[in-house]
Amino acid sequence: MKAILILLLTCLCQASLAQTEESMEQDSPLPYRQLTECPETFTATTVAARMVDGLGFRYYWATEGLREEDLNYKPNETARTSMETIEHIYGLSNMILNAAKNVTNGSSSEKKLSFDEMRSKTLLILKEASDLLKKADPKEMENMNIIFQRGDSKTEFPFWNLINGPIEDAVWHVGQVVSFRRSSGNPFNGKVSVLTGKVRE
Repeated sequence: MKAILILLLTCLCQASLAQTEESMEQDSPLPYRQLTECPETFTATTVAARMVDGLGFRYYWATEGLREEDLNYKPNETARTSMETIEHIYGLSNMILNAAKNVTNGSSSEKKLSFDEMRSKTLLILKEASDLLKKADPKEMENMNIIFQRGDSKTEFPFWNLINGPIEDAVWHVGQVVSFRRSSGNPFNGKVSVLTGKVRE
């Protein structure tokens, strides 16, 4: 009888802990735990914003619950670690936001960020870029260029290059993080549906 009571109490404690963790996740201030409803109309800017949202959703779950051993994992000596890949995605997310603002990409003097800081900033940057695109007139996309400044040399690429460049490159690298975490023994949450942008209960 005593053993049954202990087992029952253990199960109740685990269920309570799981509910608390789920509640904390749902109260998270970070965007992209789930995708919001689709825009009502198809325009160049709403479609581009949804592409960024899809990236944000994938990134949220690819990086959720990563451990130190996951961040340090790399498949071979010449490959990037997961953390180095996440740093690269952070740089790409800044390029996406800078194009939406039509500002120059320059060298950064930002202090080194921890994984948690970088994850938060990446998600917030992607959300800001998406929000700017949703509010923009489609004609404004002609002014949303990727701009590089190296000394006196300035190079510009149109929004088309943002799609096949930083946006798709970031999606590619998010897939690498998912693959790497599976290899390091911490697979992607199987309840996440990238088709619906929701988490199955």
